[in-house]
Amino acid sequence: MRIDAHQHFWVYDQSEYAWIDDSMASLRRDFLPNDLKIELGRKGFQGSVAVQVRQTLEETRWLLELATDASFILGVVGWVDLRSSNVRSQLEAFAGNPKLVGIRHIVQSEPNDRFLLQPEFLRGISLLEEFDLAYDLLIYPKHLPVAAEFVRRFPRQRFVLDHLAKPPIKSGSLRPWERGMRELGTLPNVFCKLSGLVTEADWQNWKPEHIAPYMDVAFETFGPRRLMIGSDWPVCTLAASYTRAIDLVESYLRQHATEVQDAALGENAQQFWKLGTRQKQLPGDSQHTVGNSKSKREGDAAHASRRGCARNEK
Repeated sequence: MRIDAHQHFWVYDQSEYAWIDDSMASLRRDFLPNDLKIELGRKGFQGSVAVQVRQTLEETRWLLELATDASFILGVVGWVDLRSSNVRSQLEAFAGNPKLVGIRHIVQSEPNDRFLLQPEFLRGISLLEEFDLAYDLLIYPKHLPVAAEFVRRFPRQRFVLDHLAKPPIKSGSLRPWERGMRELGTLPNVFCKLSGLVTEADWQNWKPEHIAPYMDVAFETFGPRRLMIGSDWPVCTLAASYTRAIDLVESYLRQHATEVQDAALGENAQQFWKLGTRQKQLPGDSQHTVGNSKSKREGDAAHASRRGCARNEK
């Protein structure tokens, strides 16, 4: 099964998506499941994993509702307040939905570069294994050393790094990003998404050869069994169509054996999140594994009426 491991949905509202500035004006519209279904079909993908962009419980509920209605949404990476004293009850409220596969916090936007190591956040992360939930790392290169220190504290927790930690592709620089990636990659419970790369390059003038060295580092560091393809749709459309963003990674993968291609194009994501095999996850149940119509569109939009504050995500 071919799986897009990283994409987003939203119903656009200027007050909630303030991070979509004038340079990203093309994103100032709704992006909903019927839109993505068309793109997936063109590239032969059977499913996707929807990832949060707003740090609200309301958005997590909405994404899970979308996943109930659209069977191709195989999993949801949502948000709960991991620093809250009642984070357990927040997790318990979602534990009955097997399509919740992970949690993410937009760490890249936090002013404290050592945010991941705050005691309240560590306490929240310590509960995720109990609920059989993975954690998405959304960080910048400067956060990589802290991320390695953070992950070492949770050797049984599943982690996945989004967008290769947003390397400086536009400038062509590899270090110190490469050093941080290699350190994080030594930790076997961390996977990595080949996603979000075209928007870290020159949006108008990027070429595959500008991005290939960064994918080389990812392959050397994480190996073929810990990488997964993601489009970062619709954000990717700032620099490439959905098809071109996917073709970038697919073309790169063709230098590898068929089994390596199949792993990165879906098998690894299926294993990592246990897609299609998850049951209701209550505390103590976890078995750790590392490893189209207008009316429908209007229905999706109606679900989005419960909204909260936006945070910067790409």
